[in-house]
Amino acid sequence: MRVLIIEDNRELASNMFDFLETKGHIPDAAGDGITGMHLASANQYDAIVLDLILPGMDGITICRKLREEYGDTTPILMITGRDSLDDKIAGLEAGADDYLSKPAALREVELRLRVLHRRVGDYIPKQRKIVVEDLSLDPLTCSVCRGGRTIKLPPIPYRILEMLMARSPKVVNRDDIQHLVWGEGRPDSDSLRAHMHLLRDLIDKPFQQKLLRTLRGFGYQLVSPDVRGK
Repeated sequence: MRVLIIEDNRELASNMFDFLETKGHIPDAAGDGITGMHLASANQYDAIVLDLILPGMDGITICRKLREEYGDTTPILMITGRDSLDDKIAGLEAGADDYLSKPAALREVELRLRVLHRRVGDYIPKQRKIVVEDLSLDPLTCSVCRGGRTIKLPPIPYRILEMLMARSPKVVNRDDIQHLVWGEGRPDSDSLRAHMHLLRDLIDKPFQQKLLRTLRGFGYQLVSPDVRGK
């Protein structure tokens, strides 16, 4: 993979650069947001490691610009020293595909990058469109629609939604979802919550009827309110 590291901590960036290089990847690095934005928009990368707090331009702004102004779909792994759920959700809403809290182990950084790259590049679509109420997902085009409105989902929320819809109206437990998304590399406790929060904001919040249900201690369920009561 060709990976862009946007990180102002020189020691961390250098360690990450060297580690990725020993793993056979081709890293590039920027020590501030403006340089990072220039490299990201001018070159083709397989993945981007992006710090949240940067001089010149912060990670949230970089994410939004790449997604909204440049239409860039390169997977972005956000690295943040802020560990509140709200900060992590803000990063995902801005366009990041996943995140890690500092201090992040280099092996986990490389694992997350490989997972994100594989999810985007090696996805093999199925043939059958999945429909739950007015929500539809087409694996052939990786498109999601609800009530005639197209919904753009990042790779991880997309895969979670696909699993929930395929198993609807059954309850899907947290372990199954985490294994689908991260394999054996288990994330911190807030990772799944942040992705589920973003998914709920995109597929449920704008609509009167809510389909995504959290069952504490069990998992998640995607089902119409009418079916829940049966």
